[in-house]
Amino acid sequence: MNVERAAEMLLRAETDVRARAPLTDEWPELDLATAYEVQDALLSLRLSRGERVVGVKLGLTSEAKQRQMGVDEPIIAWLTDAMALPRGAAAPSGRMIQPRAEPEIVFRLGERIEGPGIAAHDALASVASVHAGVEILDSRYLDYKFTILDVVADNASAAGFLVGETGISPAQLDLTLEACLLEEDGVVVQSATGAAVQGNPAQALALAADLLADRGRALEAGWIVLTGGMTDAVPLRAGSPVSARFTNLGSLTARV
Repeated sequence: MNVERAAEMLLRAETDVRARAPLTDEWPELDLATAYEVQDALLSLRLSRGERVVGVKLGLTSEAKQRQMGVDEPIIAWLTDAMALPRGAAAPSGRMIQPRAEPEIVFRLGERIEGPGIAAHDALASVASVHAGVEILDSRYLDYKFTILDVVADNASAAGFLVGETGISPAQLDLTLEACLLEEDGVVVQSATGAAVQGNPAQALALAADLLADRGRALEAGWIVLTGGMTDAVPLRAGSPVSARFTNLGSLTARV
Protein backbone atom coordinates (compact mmCIF):
# COMPACT_ATOMS: atom_id res chain seq x y z
CA MET A 1 0.00 0.00 0.00
CA ASN A 2 1.17 3.54 -0.69
CA VAL A 3 -0.28 7.04 -0.40
CA GLU A 4 -1.51 7.33 -3.98
CA ARG A 5 -3.12 3.89 -4.03
CA ALA A 6 -4.87 4.53 -0.71
CA ALA A 7 -6.30 7.82 -1.96
CA GLU A 8 -7.54 6.18 -5.16
CA MET A 9 -9.20 3.37 -3.18
CA LEU A 10 -11.03 5.82 -0.92
CA LEU A 11 -12.24 7.93 -3.82
CA ARG A 12 -13.40 4.79 -5.63
CA ALA A 13 -15.39 3.72 -2.55
CA GLU A 14 -17.10 7.11 -2.53
CA THR A 15 -17.76 7.08 -6.29
CA ASP A 16 -19.08 3.52 -6.24
CA VAL A 17 -21.13 4.25 -3.06
CA ARG A 18 -19.71 1.12 -1.48
CA ALA A 19 -18.13 0.93 1.97
CA ARG A 20 -14.83 -0.87 2.35
CA ALA A 21 -12.60 -2.27 5.09
CA PRO A 22 -10.34 0.22 6.93
CA LEU A 23 -7.01 1.00 5.32
CA THR A 24 -5.19 -0.15 8.45
CA ASP A 25 -6.41 -3.70 7.84
CA GLU A 26 -4.07 -3.78 4.83
CA TRP A 27 -1.63 -1.10 5.95
CA PRO A 28 -0.92 -1.68 9.67
CA GLU A 29 2.19 0.53 9.60
CA LEU A 30 0.18 3.62 8.59
CA ASP A 31 0.99 6.58 10.87
CA LEU A 32 -0.66 9.97 11.38
CA ALA A 33 1.68 11.97 9.15
CA THR A 34 1.17 9.49 6.31
CA ALA A 35 -2.59 9.49 6.87
CA TYR A 36 -2.59 13.25 6.28
CA GLU A 37 -0.53 12.63 3.13
CA VAL A 38 -3.31 10.32 1.94
CA GLN A 39 -5.84 13.04 2.75
CA ASP A 40 -3.87 15.56 0.67
CA ALA A 41 -3.54 13.08 -2.20
CA LEU A 42 -7.30 12.54 -2.05
CA LEU A 43 -7.76 16.31 -2.26
CA SER A 44 -5.47 16.44 -5.30
CA LEU A 45 -7.68 13.87 -7.02
CA ARG A 46 -10.74 16.00 -6.25
CA LEU A 47 -9.06 19.13 -7.59
CA SER A 48 -8.04 17.30 -10.77
CA ARG A 49 -11.71 16.60 -11.50
CA GLY A 50 -12.61 20.28 -11.12
CA GLU A 51 -13.41 20.73 -7.43
CA ARG A 52 -12.21 23.81 -5.54
CA VAL A 53 -11.14 24.17 -1.89
CA VAL A 54 -13.59 26.35 0.05
CA GLY A 55 -12.47 25.69 3.62
CA VAL A 56 -11.75 23.12 6.28
CA LYS A 57 -13.57 21.12 8.91
CA LEU A 58 -12.51 19.99 12.34
CA GLY A 59 -13.33 16.64 13.88
CA LEU A 60 -13.02 15.15 17.35
CA THR A 61 -13.29 18.56 18.99
CA SER A 62 -14.88 17.21 22.17
CA GLU A 63 -12.80 15.61 24.91
CA ALA A 64 -15.16 12.65 25.05
CA LYS A 65 -14.66 11.87 21.35
CA GLN A 66 -10.90 12.28 21.71
CA ARG A 67 -10.81 9.80 24.58
CA GLN A 68 -12.93 7.39 22.54
CA MET A 69 -10.46 7.53 19.64
CA GLY A 70 -7.33 7.62 21.83
CA VAL A 71 -6.10 11.04 20.69
CA ASP A 72 -5.42 14.31 22.49
CA GLU A 73 -6.25 16.88 19.80
CA PRO A 74 -8.79 17.37 17.01
CA ILE A 75 -8.25 16.38 13.41
CA ILE A 76 -8.69 18.54 10.32
CA ALA A 77 -9.90 17.85 6.79
CA TRP A 78 -10.72 19.62 3.53
CA LEU A 79 -14.00 21.05 2.25
CA THR A 80 -14.61 21.56 -1.46
CA ASP A 81 -17.34 23.32 -3.38
CA ALA A 82 -18.74 19.94 -4.48
CA MET A 83 -19.65 19.24 -0.85
CA ALA A 84 -21.68 22.44 -0.40
CA LEU A 85 -25.44 21.95 -0.41
CA PRO A 86 -27.79 24.86 -1.17
CA ARG A 87 -30.11 25.67 1.69
CA GLY A 88 -33.30 23.69 1.30
CA ALA A 89 -31.72 21.17 -1.07
CA ALA A 90 -31.67 17.48 -0.25
CA ALA A 91 -28.50 15.44 -0.26
CA PRO A 92 -28.75 12.83 -3.03
CA SER A 93 -29.24 9.50 -1.25
CA GLY A 94 -27.89 7.55 -4.21
CA ARG A 95 -24.49 9.21 -3.76
CA MET A 96 -24.01 8.45 -0.06
CA ILE A 97 -23.26 5.21 1.74
CA GLN A 98 -24.32 5.83 5.35
CA PRO A 99 -24.94 9.56 5.89
CA ARG A 100 -25.11 11.16 9.32
CA ALA A 101 -25.75 14.77 10.31
CA GLU A 102 -24.40 16.95 13.11
CA PRO A 103 -24.81 20.63 14.01
CA GLU A 104 -21.84 22.98 13.78
CA ILE A 105 -20.93 26.58 14.48
CA VAL A 106 -19.38 27.86 11.26
CA PHE A 107 -16.92 30.71 10.73
CA ARG A 108 -16.54 32.62 7.48
CA LEU A 109 -13.08 34.17 7.37
CA GLY A 110 -12.47 37.77 6.42
CA GLU A 111 -8.69 37.54 6.72
CA ARG A 112 -5.99 34.92 6.38
CA ILE A 113 -4.99 33.11 9.60
CA GLU A 114 -1.52 31.64 9.72
CA GLY A 115 -0.23 29.53 12.61
CA PRO A 116 1.35 28.21 14.64
CA GLY A 117 0.74 29.66 18.07
CA ILE A 118 -2.08 32.06 17.30
CA ALA A 119 -4.32 32.81 20.28
CA ALA A 120 -8.03 32.09 20.07
CA HIS A 121 -9.03 35.75 20.42
CA ASP A 122 -6.61 36.75 17.65
CA ALA A 123 -7.97 34.04 15.36
CA LEU A 124 -11.51 35.20 16.08
CA ALA A 125 -10.57 38.74 15.02
CA SER A 126 -10.12 37.40 11.47
CA VAL A 127 -13.69 36.02 11.34
CA ALA A 128 -16.08 38.01 9.17
CA SER A 129 -19.26 36.25 10.31
CA VAL A 130 -20.59 33.31 12.31
CA HIS A 131 -23.25 31.00 10.89
CA ALA A 132 -25.35 27.97 11.72
CA GLY A 133 -24.13 24.83 10.04
CA VAL A 134 -24.99 21.19 9.53
CA GLU A 135 -22.32 18.79 8.38
CA ILE A 136 -23.21 15.57 6.59
CA LEU A 137 -20.74 12.80 7.32
CA ASP A 138 -20.39 9.66 5.22
CA SER A 139 -17.65 7.26 6.19
CA ARG A 140 -16.23 5.17 3.40
CA TYR A 141 -15.61 2.37 5.94
CA LEU A 142 -18.06 -0.37 6.83
CA ASP A 143 -20.35 0.53 9.76
CA TYR A 144 -18.23 3.57 10.73
CA LYS A 145 -15.60 1.25 12.20
CA PHE A 146 -12.12 2.73 11.86
CA THR A 147 -9.05 3.96 13.70
CA ILE A 148 -8.04 7.60 13.94
CA LEU A 149 -5.54 6.96 11.13
CA ASP A 150 -8.24 5.59 8.85
CA VAL A 151 -10.58 8.52 9.39
CA VAL A 152 -7.85 11.12 8.83
CA ALA A 153 -6.99 9.48 5.52
CA ASP A 154 -10.69 9.44 4.61
CA ASN A 155 -10.84 13.25 4.94
CA ALA A 156 -12.62 12.91 8.31
CA SER A 157 -15.70 11.39 6.65
CA ALA A 158 -16.52 14.70 4.92
CA ALA A 159 -19.42 14.42 2.48
CA GLY A 160 -21.56 17.56 2.56
CA PHE A 161 -22.43 20.68 4.50
CA LEU A 162 -25.04 23.40 4.78
CA VAL A 163 -24.33 26.93 6.02
CA GLY A 164 -27.05 29.24 7.29
CA GLU A 165 -27.78 32.45 5.44
CA THR A 166 -27.79 34.58 8.58
CA GLY A 167 -24.29 35.73 9.49
CA ILE A 168 -23.57 37.45 12.79
CA SER A 169 -20.44 39.26 13.88
CA PRO A 170 -18.55 37.22 16.50
CA ALA A 171 -18.51 40.34 18.68
CA GLN A 172 -22.31 40.05 18.97
CA LEU A 173 -22.30 36.46 20.22
CA ASP A 174 -21.22 34.52 23.26
CA LEU A 175 -19.95 31.53 21.34
CA THR A 176 -19.72 29.33 24.42
CA LEU A 177 -23.40 29.88 25.26
CA GLU A 178 -24.80 29.68 21.72
CA ALA A 179 -27.19 26.73 22.06
CA CYS A 180 -28.50 24.25 19.53
CA LEU A 181 -31.35 21.75 19.56
CA LEU A 182 -30.98 18.82 17.17
CA GLU A 183 -34.27 17.39 15.95
CA GLU A 184 -35.24 14.28 14.03
CA ASP A 185 -38.70 14.49 12.45
CA GLY A 186 -39.45 17.46 14.71
CA VAL A 187 -38.48 15.66 17.93
CA VAL A 188 -35.54 16.98 19.94
CA VAL A 189 -32.95 14.21 20.24
CA GLN A 190 -29.85 16.10 21.39
CA SER A 191 -28.78 19.54 22.57
CA ALA A 192 -25.52 21.35 23.23
CA THR A 193 -23.87 24.75 23.44
CA GLY A 194 -20.76 26.08 21.78
CA ALA A 195 -18.77 25.16 24.89
CA ALA A 196 -18.93 21.54 23.65
CA VAL A 197 -16.44 22.54 20.91
CA GLN A 198 -13.03 22.77 22.61
CA GLY A 199 -14.58 24.89 25.35
CA ASN A 200 -15.04 27.65 22.77
CA PRO A 201 -15.29 27.39 18.96
CA ALA A 202 -12.67 30.16 18.72
CA GLN A 203 -10.21 27.74 20.29
CA ALA A 204 -11.07 25.21 17.58
CA LEU A 205 -10.33 27.88 14.97
CA ALA A 206 -6.89 28.55 16.48
CA LEU A 207 -6.20 24.82 16.51
CA ALA A 208 -7.15 24.60 12.85
CA ALA A 209 -4.50 27.20 12.05
CA ASP A 210 -1.95 25.21 14.06
CA LEU A 211 -2.83 21.92 12.37
CA LEU A 212 -2.49 23.44 8.92
CA ALA A 213 0.77 25.15 9.87
CA ASP A 214 2.18 21.69 10.59
CA ARG A 215 1.65 21.00 6.88
CA GLY A 216 2.94 24.35 5.65
CA ARG A 217 -0.53 25.76 5.02
CA ALA A 218 -2.80 28.48 6.40
CA LEU A 219 -6.49 29.33 6.66
CA GLU A 220 -7.31 31.58 3.73
CA ALA A 221 -9.57 34.64 3.58
CA GLY A 222 -13.02 33.73 2.30
CA TRP A 223 -12.84 30.16 3.54
CA ILE A 224 -15.41 28.63 5.83
CA VAL A 225 -14.42 26.64 8.90
CA LEU A 226 -16.71 23.99 10.37
CA THR A 227 -15.57 24.03 13.99
CA GLY A 228 -16.73 20.52 14.96
CA GLY A 229 -19.87 18.68 15.92
CA MET A 230 -21.71 20.20 18.89
CA THR A 231 -23.53 16.89 19.43
CA ASP A 232 -23.05 13.33 18.26
CA ALA A 233 -23.97 12.76 14.64
CA VAL A 234 -27.34 11.14 13.96
CA PRO A 235 -28.27 8.93 10.98
CA LEU A 236 -29.78 10.81 8.04
CA ARG A 237 -32.53 8.72 6.48
CA ALA A 238 -34.77 9.31 3.49
CA GLY A 239 -38.00 10.90 4.63
CA SER A 240 -36.66 11.82 8.08
CA PRO A 241 -35.24 15.36 8.10
CA VAL A 242 -32.68 16.41 10.70
CA SER A 243 -32.89 20.03 11.88
CA ALA A 244 -30.51 22.17 13.91
CA ARG A 245 -32.13 25.10 15.72
CA PHE A 246 -29.74 27.66 17.18
CA THR A 247 -30.44 30.40 19.71
CA ASN A 248 -29.24 33.30 17.54
CA LEU A 249 -27.93 31.80 14.30
CA GLY A 250 -31.21 30.48 12.93
CA SER A 251 -32.17 26.98 11.79
CA LEU A 252 -31.09 24.53 9.11
CA THR A 253 -32.59 21.26 7.94
CA ALA A 254 -30.73 18.39 6.29
CA ARG A 255 -32.56 15.70 4.33
CA VAL A 256 -31.94 13.01 1.76
